Amino acid sequence: MNSSQITTAQRIKAIVGGSIGNLVEWYDWYAYAAFAIYFSNSFFPDSDLTAQLLNTAGIFAVGFLMRPVGGWLFGRIADRIGRKKAMTLSVLLMSFGSLLIALTPTYKTIGVLAPLLLLIARLLQGLSVGGEYGVSATYLSEMATNDRRGFYSSFQYVTLIGGQLIALGIQLILQKLLLTEAQLEDWGWRIPFVIGALLSVIALYLRSNLHETEAFENKKEVSEKKKGTIKELLKHPKALLTVVGLTLGGTLAFYTYTTYMQKFLVNTVHLTKEESTLISFISLFIFACLQPVFGALSDKIGRRPLLLSFGILGTVFTYPLLNALSHTASMWGAFFLIMSALIIVSGYTSINAVVKAELFPSEVRALGVGLPYALTVAIFGGTAEYIALWFKQANVEHYFYWYITACIFFSFVVYARMKDTKETSALDKD
Repeated sequence: MNSSQITTAQRIKAIVGGSIGNLVEWYDWYAYAAFAIYFSNSFFPDSDLTAQLLNTAGIFAVGFLMRPVGGWLFGRIADRIGRKKAMTLSVLLMSFGSLLIALTPTYKTIGVLAPLLLLIARLLQGLSVGGEYGVSATYLSEMATNDRRGFYSSFQYVTLIGGQLIALGIQLILQKLLLTEAQLEDWGWRIPFVIGALLSVIALYLRSNLHETEAFENKKEVSEKKKGTIKELLKHPKALLTVVGLTLGGTLAFYTYTTYMQKFLVNTVHLTKEESTLISFISLFIFACLQPVFGALSDKIGRRPLLLSFGILGTVFTYPLLNALSHTASMWGAFFLIMSALIIVSGYTSINAVVKAELFPSEVRALGVGLPYALTVAIFGGTAEYIALWFKQANVEHYFYWYITACIFFSFVVYARMKDTKETSALDKD
């Protein structure tokens, strides 16, 4: 079936199916971050809250180390045997990781085996998510029409943020309606991981009924030696380095204002856990709604103006925003500061998937999008919490604000030097 035969309804069904599977994967991944404030003392016997969060964040960071392996493995599978099969396998792996966390006994019960099993579960989830990004970014970009790629691919971050929203939503329900704080810390934190494992079954069903992309089908005659190999990928060094530079500042800013922010509000701003969860939920919901708006805008004016806006505004305003946030005493003051930051970050998040997909030919696209992205996220995104907490413990928390600023500026230099991929898209050659 060629692109002219694919109806709008079929295309939307494919986008929704791919996106919902993506949402479930990211829910499982973020449930760990959202509930860390409750289960950290179950796995690490320490009376210091910051030390417990450091240990939990350390395992969060180690999970990121598996993401480049996942980016390579699932990128290779997607480029060789299909996007659909790779996405189905990745969600199966995520389900197993969530179930393992849900069933792991506490440190008091099995001692050092508890954090070890937690580590194994996060390694499996890291492998899954590492593959998920590149494959789903490729799938969404390839299923879109050439004049709506920014809009369609923006749904990757809608569902990515949506996964975190569901995790936070479940947390709010448990906090305010069902359980006491003592119950949450004792056993209630296991509930979201059980839900995650069950949701993965739904995602598995949806993904098993997806259509394969035309871009992959058209390259079935290409030699297997060229599909999804590192050797073939290395023939595109400029594109590889562009993905690294493109991602560096954006991923650090994204993880700071989403994953880490809930802990920042509790540990630095001294809001209650319930207040910080509510702020995170509302700001992330608005953030998710902004992604298609920015994505559609990039279809009109190009990708580069949005990236440049993020680079400039992020470099100028990161320190003032975080510094003001650390000194705010108002819950809603904190919300407006975080929301301002997330609007700036939207210039990156809404279009980064399609920009990367537009850099590579289809035979190495999933690998090219996934592997360098996963490496960069592992180094900068995955360590964001740990570095922030380390500076916090050393009483120089403001150093972290400058660190983010420097990374965004580096990415800005890359944006300023790159061509607008909307005009030079490799997707147009499929």
